[in-house]
Amino acid sequence: MPALVPLLDAGHAHLAGGDRDGLAAVVPALLLRSVGRADPGAVRLYGYDPEHLGGGLAGFAPLGTAGLLTFVGPGGLGRLLDDLVEQIRRINATVLAGEYASLRDLAAATGRRPEPWRVAVLLGGDELSRHERGQLDRVVRTGAACGVHLVVRGIELPDDPTVTRIVVEPDDARVAGLPVRLDAPPPPALVTETCRAVASRVAAGPPPTPFTDLLPPPDEYWREDSSHGLSAPVGEGPHGRQVLLTLGDYPPHALIGGPSGTGKTNLIFAWIGALAARYSPAELEFYLLDFKEGVSFARFAQGRRDPSWLPHMRLVGINVNTDREFGLALLRFLAEELRRRADAAKKHEVTKLAELRAVDPDGHWPRIVAVVDEFQALLAGRDVVAREAADLLEDLARRGRSQGIHLVLASQDVRGIEALWGRPALVAQFTLRIALPKALRILAERNDAAQSLPRHHAVINAESGLAEGNEVARIPSASDWETWSELQHRLWRMRPQDAAPARLFDGDAIPKLADAPDFRALTAPEQGVPRNPVALLGEIIDVQARSAALRLPRAPGRNLAVLGTRVDEACAVLDAAARSLARQYPPGAARFSIACLDPDADPAARALYEDLAGDASWYDEETVPELMAEAGDGLGAPGASRTPHFLLLYAVDAAAAALAGKAGTRTGLEQLRRILHDGPERRTHVLAWWRGVARMRADLGGAGARTDQIGAWVALDVQGGELGSSLYPGSGGPDWYPRPWRGLYFDRAVHRTGQVIIPYGPSR
Repeated sequence: MPALVPLLDAGHAHLAGGDRDGLAAVVPALLLRSVGRADPGAVRLYGYDPEHLGGGLAGFAPLGTAGLLTFVGPGGLGRLLDDLVEQIRRINATVLAGEYASLRDLAAATGRRPEPWRVAVLLGGDELSRHERGQLDRVVRTGAACGVHLVVRGIELPDDPTVTRIVVEPDDARVAGLPVRLDAPPPPALVTETCRAVASRVAAGPPPTPFTDLLPPPDEYWREDSSHGLSAPVGEGPHGRQVLLTLGDYPPHALIGGPSGTGKTNLIFAWIGALAARYSPAELEFYLLDFKEGVSFARFAQGRRDPSWLPHMRLVGINVNTDREFGLALLRFLAEELRRRADAAKKHEVTKLAELRAVDPDGHWPRIVAVVDEFQALLAGRDVVAREAADLLEDLARRGRSQGIHLVLASQDVRGIEALWGRPALVAQFTLRIALPKALRILAERNDAAQSLPRHHAVINAESGLAEGNEVARIPSASDWETWSELQHRLWRMRPQDAAPARLFDGDAIPKLADAPDFRALTAPEQGVPRNPVALLGEIIDVQARSAALRLPRAPGRNLAVLGTRVDEACAVLDAAARSLARQYPPGAARFSIACLDPDADPAARALYEDLAGDASWYDEETVPELMAEAGDGLGAPGASRTPHFLLLYAVDAAAAALAGKAGTRTGLEQLRRILHDGPERRTHVLAWWRGVARMRADLGGAGARTDQIGAWVALDVQGGELGSSLYPGSGGPDWYPRPWRGLYFDRAVHRTGQVIIPYGPSR
């Protein structure tokens, strides 16, 4: 029969006898079977081997890389025993807490073991001091119930029912007085390979817990009230209890940090899911922005693959890495919502959201959680976007708490973000800190708890990162498609009847004019023509899917210049403008003259000409002077047609030579200037593309020529400094840095600063 030594959850082993080789074989056999049969990481070893300086446990050294083996040097026995006694005290006070007699009983009752087994291997040494002897006796008496065990050779242990005596003599071996035949010592290679495998498993981290552990029972969904705050579990603590994340008056906002691959996106999914299951869309709304490349958050919005959406989600922005203006637009939107709530609170003579909801129960006052992933991209640089974003963040962080607007900023690494860390008043508002493994500068300066975290874990700290606020949570797997989809579909089926899908902004997608709400809303009047026709130019980078609209009333300067060399984008702006204008006129009620002077633009211009059918006329380099003469001379002629006339000029600067000749009584350029100056008041508007600012100035009369007749422009691959003070208010031009398929739109009649737009994609 096997000779069993009761050790884990049972007692201690004391080795004695004259067969040193036999005793040396028993120790690795006991330890290997304990480590190898337990779950990886469930057994932690402490080695005290002053005579051989750890040589007696050399085969177990690979465990040290995973923190599962700690060697104690000569003179360190007292500190080791003190630590073991403190662990026993802590487990009794906080883990067993009078509810269970031992960790074994707790595990049997709950199915979970919140503490590892701790095995101290003491291999000889000097005579124990009085203090060391007292601590050793305490471990013997109380350790087994708390999973703290001793394997001792060369040190006497007191008689106790938990101590098993193993005596090995050259011709005799006994366990608890019974004779046994010892097994051969385990091969050194087996010990090393086993320990390496265990260390590798531990370094990889324990598998995440089920996402469903965070969710309430289905019949309790949407039962919580957010008047005083939001609270939901995000994971499991070391003692098996759920760790809660709370947003309210305190803590009001959160910072999340962790290097790539440590589970930041998964943590955000877990938190959103736990909140969304507890609070209805009337209690909670989400706004999500992801500045890194990727589409993980797109599943919260309606898509082709899955028509469902998360009912709480109002905005999802993905691939926003180059569109910092979209992040700024979100902050402006939240600032406006904060002003609206503050005005309502002032009207009702209250100060907090809970009070406002009590006095205005019919109002729509959900708590708002805005999550910005890789937020440092928004604050990068020293331009006007970074400055305004930092100012808005500081105001929202300071005043948002009282009105139920909460910010969650996430980043892989926040080092060097001057716009944030240079504002201590802003950082101080983010008292909830969540640090993933190896996160930097999220917790307080001397709090390095995140550096030793295993995978699928996070440090939750609601005390501004101070070490005394640390809680460690094991985060479930929440971000895979099937796991999340089940919850989202259930919540989607519960959505209110008037619920609308979240606005999805994809920085890598090119919007279509036909899909634009503003375009679909355009109609032709039943009689006459519109007094103020609108030309749509592209989609504004904004929280709402609005179109950049150029109004063309009968007023001076109501012309458009598209500036830059990008053919496709310039054609797209003119195409959208023409199609949106044509949609507002009955057939035959407006004229469209299309002059294409760049062969590369010909396909796009031809497609527009064909689609406008009988309302359009075609001109090229040879016939464009005729267009200028007809349009220019007709402006002041008696009985001239009052039909609205739109001149769409593609690469008009290419016709400089042709327009230099006579076109009637004036040159073609003179006629163009006359049309620009006098045309809008007579319903004749120019929408022209120039392939550079200097070329446009030349056509208008030279470097010193006035540009008042160009009331609006869209700059493509044109640097802000080129636009200058004559086209843009102030000096030096706008802060504009060109990038593909983006334009800066400015209308001097309505704008104080330019709007970044996305030209609509080809209509065919």
